[in-house]
Amino acid sequence: MPTAANLEEIALQLKGRDFLGLVDYSPEEIRYLLDLAIELKRKQKSGEVYQPLKGKSLGMIFEKSSTRTRVSFEVGMFQLGGQALFLSRNDIQMGRGETIRDTAQTMSRYLDGIILRTFGHRNVVELARGATIPVINALSDQSHPCQALADYQTVLEHKGKLEGLKVAYIGDGNNVLHSLMMGAAKLGMHFASASPEGYDPSESSVKSSREAAAETGARIDVLRDAREAVEGADIIYTDVWASMGFEEEQKEREKAFKNYQVNEQLVKNAKADYLFMHCLPAHRGEEVTEGVIDGKHSVIFDEAENRLHAQKAVMAAIM
Repeated sequence: MPTAANLEEIALQLKGRDFLGLVDYSPEEIRYLLDLAIELKRKQKSGEVYQPLKGKSLGMIFEKSSTRTRVSFEVGMFQLGGQALFLSRNDIQMGRGETIRDTAQTMSRYLDGIILRTFGHRNVVELARGATIPVINALSDQSHPCQALADYQTVLEHKGKLEGLKVAYIGDGNNVLHSLMMGAAKLGMHFASASPEGYDPSESSVKSSREAAAETGARIDVLRDAREAVEGADIIYTDVWASMGFEEEQKEREKAFKNYQVNEQLVKNAKADYLFMHCLPAHRGEEVTEGVIDGKHSVIFDEAENRLHAQKAVMAAIM
């Protein structure tokens, strides 16, 4: 168990930091954020007012639409005592030719933090380089660290631990997979993914995750066989076959992913008390059957709720 001095040291380390990906955070820092998220959830459920960001403002730049991301950040900032300003691509000059760096420097004069939900990961990196205030990656094509943090908070609440558990991810090697894989590596978990040929996670993400895993005793397996990945799993995770921006590939992807559906037959290979997780939105009958996603093992709405608490922890810690 960390001492009070250790926790204070971690808290100081986090102040003013960007939150672009879990790769930038130590295992101790990630666990600190998870424990803080659980504590903030307890406070909110008990009606305890906690407003460390009173008088502060968060700029929310959305180049991609969202349900969970927008609502959870906006409500979270309000609950922490601050205000959030929603900015679509059409609301600011960044969408009409102003450089990201100029936008970052200008917004740093008005705000106390910025989130960006974008396409290219280079956009959020460039925004962070130009800003003098904390920048949070609310989703990029490379990573989705806020989602992964909420996911592991959910696992911790249901399983009581993280180290030594096995996560099986079935489907597209996308940003969600990348962040889950890195989170598992940092937290000492066994992570196994299964994707069809041509849809594997990026080589750079696998490499960096395995480097992190070597430090914690975690194990990272990138497989082709869904059944092999799910064997003995504590958590089964999937995502849509065609993420936002890839809708035109829907038919092609349906053919490629036909053997990667999470269904009643596949989950028999997991542990009897497995958890089913999905970042949502879901397409029932495609990547997962209705019986699994709406069944007794599913924790998808606990997971969705925890986006609020996990993101509050990030904002409270770095802002």
